[in-house]
Amino acid sequence: MAQDRTAPDLEFQALVREKYDGNPQALTALGSRLIVGRDAPRSVVDGTALLEEASKQGDADAWCCIAVQYAAGVGRPQSWDEAFRALAQATERGNTQAAQQLQVLREATINVAADVDRWLAPGENRVLRESPRLVALAEFLPSALCRYLMDRSAARLTKAQVYDAYRGGLKIDPMRTNMGAAYSLFDTDLVMQLVRARIALAAGVTIDRLEPTEVLHYSAGERYKPHFDFFHPSLPNYAEEMRVKGQRVKTCLVYLNGGYEAGETEFPNIGIKFRGRPGEALIFDNVLANGAGDPNTLHAGLPPLSGEKWLLSQWLRDKPQPVV
Repeated sequence: MAQDRTAPDLEFQALVREKYDGNPQALTALGSRLIVGRDAPRSVVDGTALLEEASKQGDADAWCCIAVQYAAGVGRPQSWDEAFRALAQATERGNTQAAQQLQVLREATINVAADVDRWLAPGENRVLRESPRLVALAEFLPSALCRYLMDRSAARLTKAQVYDAYRGGLKIDPMRTNMGAAYSLFDTDLVMQLVRARIALAAGVTIDRLEPTEVLHYSAGERYKPHFDFFHPSLPNYAEEMRVKGQRVKTCLVYLNGGYEAGETEFPNIGIKFRGRPGEALIFDNVLANGAGDPNTLHAGLPPLSGEKWLLSQWLRDKPQPVV
């Protein structure tokens, strides 16, 4: 199953339909796995065809996946109209998570696709520093969406990891003691895809440059010690990461809650500590104009002294990212 085909493999499709005859939930599970290449060869076109078949057989989860495809423009042309329509289909078939999404979006005054362009438009911003460029965007996310992201992520939290510059991949390291929830394509939903689209527009990049979104949680005393988000090409695994997936050129942090003490994002080399109000975003450049990593972007997630801190973290690259 090659990735670059424009039509499904009819023999493969026939075999799958025969094996899972009358089981649209299995078609949905296999289709979503094929699209992202999870425990299966990656084939967006075959996966999309299976989701289409599952939706025709009335599977509500298939309609939720189709909504994400239309929102993200993966396997289908990007369309907010079609994404809302697919989510409505899932709701009509009794999918409670789809119904919750539509309710949360209504609370954020995003009732139909026609409201999306208005909502995506960047609001007021204030430049905290020109070099490295740090920009704060007040009221970036409404409270309903902040609550939704925290509630949705609470059960998904695992120990946060860091990139291993010497062996590649991720590892647990004492420099980072907080928890996090990472979202691959079909872990997201229409709400999260709208958030990703707004971040991309505010940062001035196309949405295919966004890594998987993470929602981070810090209990009292948990921290992320000073670090850089950019990759240093002198380290072998970083050089290969940049060759394949590009440099992390920007970072966006969205502060999801209040009610905690301290817990700022600190940039020690430039003497800035920033703590956003609930719903406020901070976008900063990680590299210089020539593309080299900027040492003044050294930053840390300081520990809350009491309460708990929630953040949405989004890294942005200079190359399109693989669908995962």
